[in-house]
Amino acid sequence: MTLSQGIFALCLAIGAAFFSYNAQRLVRYLRIAGGSAGSRLNDIPRRLWNLLTIGFAQTKILRDPVAGPLHAMVFWGFLVLQVGAIEILVQGVVRGFSYGNFVPAPVHWVFLLSQELTAGAVLVAVGALLYRRIVVRPKRLQGDRVHSGDAILILAMIAALMITLMLVSATHRVINSEHPVAVQPVSSPIAAMIMALGTPPNVVEAILATSWWTHALLILVFLNYLPYSKHLHVIVSLPNTFLSNTSGPGRVGVMPLMDLEAETEHFGAADVDHLTWKNLLDGYTCTECGRCTSVCPANITGKALSPRKIVINTRERTMELAPHLVSGAAPNGDLREHRLLDQFITEDELWACTSCRACVYECPVSIDQLEVINELRRYLVLSESRFPEEVQPAFEALERNGAPWAFPPSSRADWAAGLDIPTMAELSERGESPEVLYWVGCMGSFDERAKKTTVAFARILKAAGVRFAILGQEESCNGDPARRMGNEYLYQMLAKQNIETLDRYKVKAIITNCPHCFHQIGNEYESLGGHYEVVHHSTYIAALLQEGRIPLRETAGAAQRIVYHDACYLGRYNGIYDAPRDVIRQALPVLDVVEAKRSKDRSLCCGAGGGRMWMEERTGKRINVERKEELAATGADTVAVACPFCMTMLGDAGKGTEGYVPVVDVAELVASRLKA
Repeated sequence: MTLSQGIFALCLAIGAAFFSYNAQRLVRYLRIAGGSAGSRLNDIPRRLWNLLTIGFAQTKILRDPVAGPLHAMVFWGFLVLQVGAIEILVQGVVRGFSYGNFVPAPVHWVFLLSQELTAGAVLVAVGALLYRRIVVRPKRLQGDRVHSGDAILILAMIAALMITLMLVSATHRVINSEHPVAVQPVSSPIAAMIMALGTPPNVVEAILATSWWTHALLILVFLNYLPYSKHLHVIVSLPNTFLSNTSGPGRVGVMPLMDLEAETEHFGAADVDHLTWKNLLDGYTCTECGRCTSVCPANITGKALSPRKIVINTRERTMELAPHLVSGAAPNGDLREHRLLDQFITEDELWACTSCRACVYECPVSIDQLEVINELRRYLVLSESRFPEEVQPAFEALERNGAPWAFPPSSRADWAAGLDIPTMAELSERGESPEVLYWVGCMGSFDERAKKTTVAFARILKAAGVRFAILGQEESCNGDPARRMGNEYLYQMLAKQNIETLDRYKVKAIITNCPHCFHQIGNEYESLGGHYEVVHHSTYIAALLQEGRIPLRETAGAAQRIVYHDACYLGRYNGIYDAPRDVIRQALPVLDVVEAKRSKDRSLCCGAGGGRMWMEERTGKRINVERKEELAATGADTVAVACPFCMTMLGDAGKGTEGYVPVVDVAELVASRLKA
C-alpha cells in the first residue's frame, strides 16, 4: 500500500467511524420519546407503495411545478451517483479499481454515461436552486430559519462534487487519450479544451489528483455534515416515508387512542420526551421547504401557526434536551422548564389549527405535523385545563346534552316532524330492522340551515324507496369536536355511549351527510370496538342515481354554473372527491362544474375543523371569507358543498353583500329535482 493509499484509508476509516457515531447518537436521541408510535410494520404492501411513489418517485415533491423537478433531479442524481461514489472510495484504497475491470466495455460506458449526464443535470438543478434561494426568495422560504447559510452551503458542496467529478473524468480521458472510451457528452468537450490549450501532462495529472482527492474528501465531509444539518433528510426521508402515519386504508388522520386509565403524571405532550419516536424522526426528516406552511389556511390568513415551525421546534428541542437525558444526567430546572410547549410553541399557534391535514398531505417526506399539534392540545386541556374561553360552553354542552350547543336531546329529531321517519327504537319494538341507519349529526339536527339538508336527504331516501331509520334522541355527538380540541376524556365518553347504542340495535350500515361523523364512526370508533360500514351521503346518492332509483323531473329550469368545495374530512381524510361532483352532474342540467384555484386534495379549509367552529378568529383575515372569495372568483352562480360545517362557514361569508353567491348541499340540488 502506498503512502497516499494509507492516508486515504485512514481518512475513510475516520469518516466512517464518525458517521457511525453520529448515527448511533441520533438513534439514542429517538429513544427519549415516551409516547407510543404504534405498529410501523403493518400493511407492508401499502408502506412499500408509499416508499416507491412518495419516496423514490418523488410524487409529493413534483406537486410544486417549479422547485419540484429541481429537487427531484437532485434526489435522483444522489441515488445514481452513489454507485460512482463507491467506486471512487474503493479506488482510494485499491489502486486501479474500476467497474470496467468486471463488466463488458459497453456496459461500463453506459455506467460512465449515466454518471456524466446525471452530474450535469444535478449541476444545472443546483444552480437554479441557488438562484431561487438567493435571488428569487419565494415567500414560503422566508421566516423561521431561512437563509441561515446551511442550505446554501449544502448546495455549494453538491455543486463542487459535480464539478470535481467532471474534472476527474475529463483529465482521466486526456491521460488515456491513446485508448479513449466512447464519446462522453460532458467530459469529452472538457478534455478537448484541456488538450487544445496544450496543458502539460504533469499539470493534467495534478488536476486529476487534486480533483479526485477533493471529490473523495467532499463525499466524506458531506456525509458527516448531514447529521448536523437540516439536510439530514437526505438519509432519513426514505425510512420516514415507509414508517409514515398515512399507511393503511381508513387510517389517514386517525388520532391514537389515549389510555385514560394509565398511571401517568400527564396526558398528552408538553415536551419532546412525551412525544413518540416517530414525531422526533419527523423532526430529523424536515427539509424546511415550507410547503406545509404555504398551504396552511391559518398561516395564509395571518395567524401565528406555521406547521414548518412546529416541526423545526420539535427538532431543536430534541437536540437541546436529548443529550442530557441520554447521558443519564437529570436536566436542571431551567432546562426542564424550557419545554417544547410555551417556550417553543405557543398556545396561539396550537389553537389556530383547523386540523385540515393540508400540511400533512403536502409534505414531500411524509411528516405528520398535526400529530404533534394534537398531542400538545391534549396536554393543555387534560393536564392544565388551558383552552380558549369560548370552548368551555361547548365542552359543558357536550357533556350534558350530547351536543356542542345547549339544545335538549329530546329536540334532536324535531326536524323530522311530519316526515313519517321511524326511529330505531320504534322499529325494534316491531321486530323490524332498516337497510341503513341515517346518522343525522348535531349540525343536521339543530342548525337551522343544516336542517334543510337533512330534510332534503331524507326526502331522497324516501323517494328512492330506501328503508332507513334514525336514532332520534338516542343519537349523541360523535365526539370529533371534543377530540380535536384535546378533550380525549369527553370524546371517549361520547364515543363509547354511541357505540353502546349502535351495538344494542346491531347496526352495521350507516349513512351520514356530515364528513366529521363519517370519519369518526367509520375510522376512529374502531379502536374503541365500534366496527361499522359508514357511507357518506354524496357517495350514497351517486350510487342511487347510477342505479336509476331516484325519480327526477325531466326539466329543472335554467342551467347553472356550479363550483364544488371539497370538505377536508371528506377529501384529504377519506379520499372522496368524485362522488359529490358526479351527483351534481347527474342531478342537474349544469352549464359547467368549475374548479376553484385550490380544489380536491389542494382544497382550502372552510375554517371550521379542529374545533375552530366554536372559537373566534381574532387575528388576520377570516378563513371562511378567504375561501368564499376564492370560490366566487370562479364566476359560479352557486357553491355546492357536502358538509354542514362548510355550509355554515361558507354560507355566512359575505352574506348580505352585493354579489353574494348562495351555498347549497349536493342533497338539496338533487331534492330540488325530485318528482312530486
